[in-house]
Amino acid sequence: MLVVDDSDANRDLMEAYLLGIDCDVLQAADGPGALEVMDTVRPDVVLLDVQMPGMDGYEVCQRIRANPKLKLMPIVMITATSRTEDRVKALDWGADDFMTKPVERTELVARIRSCLRMNALHETLDSAEAVIFALAAAVEAKDTLTQRHTRRVADSAQHLGMRLGLPQAALDALYRGGIVHDIGKIGVSETILLKAGPLSFGELERIRTHPAIGENIVSPLRSGSNLLPIIRHHHERFDGEGYPDGLRGNEIPLLARIIAICDAFDAMVNDRPYRRSLSVDQATAVLRDGAGTQWDPQLVDLFIAELPVMEHIGAA
Repeated sequence: MLVVDDSDANRDLMEAYLLGIDCDVLQAADGPGALEVMDTVRPDVVLLDVQMPGMDGYEVCQRIRANPKLKLMPIVMITATSRTEDRVKALDWGADDFMTKPVERTELVARIRSCLRMNALHETLDSAEAVIFALAAAVEAKDTLTQRHTRRVADSAQHLGMRLGLPQAALDALYRGGIVHDIGKIGVSETILLKAGPLSFGELERIRTHPAIGENIVSPLRSGSNLLPIIRHHHERFDGEGYPDGLRGNEIPLLARIIAICDAFDAMVNDRPYRRSLSVDQATAVLRDGAGTQWDPQLVDLFIAELPVMEHIGAA
């Protein structure tokens, strides 16, 4: 537990209340001190005072939530005021619970135990996500020619998202989506994935099932909901001739349109079982030729403009 309060007496009181729970208690006297503790330790629960000099509890809460490693950590905000607007503000800034001073010991212990159960659930979800990413790595391992493909797609997609000024949640989704976008290929035979020659109609149809298979794999993961549009729609075409749903233009989710370009370019500039790699100039020409038909033309222009600063693009 991490107790954050500018009052020594209040911190000591909270620590005494927590004696009935099997835990270690850390203390911080202000917001910067709390953030410094969390640079090295991830508490199971944070008890956070609202009214502190300098950086108040709301700002501390917001900064905690901005850290991907801490975004699911339970935060209980504690204040001397009981106004409804203060409770609403605490929840809006990312708190999981809210208590009013003076804090009753039995209520505090009950809420802490509830937070610990929630934290255990989050750890389970994190483990589930780790399994999904392991599956994605297993797909990539089927073909030595595609090693690090997903990482390069993730990096370039996130870079484009930053240039577009997308919010942090979208940037996270682009990176994670880049890693797992082809996870559905785990349901496709290696003989098809590694075939050196042209695919038959039946083989092509099987390949085209991988977005839906991937969506089904990731859909039970609560933390993966923002990845589903990327996984399902990264093979849609701007002219509506793609799959699996034949979406057209801006009907295709923006993040999927970004991934589609990064995925296609990386595939072109690296060897595949069915062809040798293209040069960067050749691949760029293909993107330009397909702008407005296969890919979003504005995103193609941005991608090509950003190529000089994306040194990892096309790296072996």
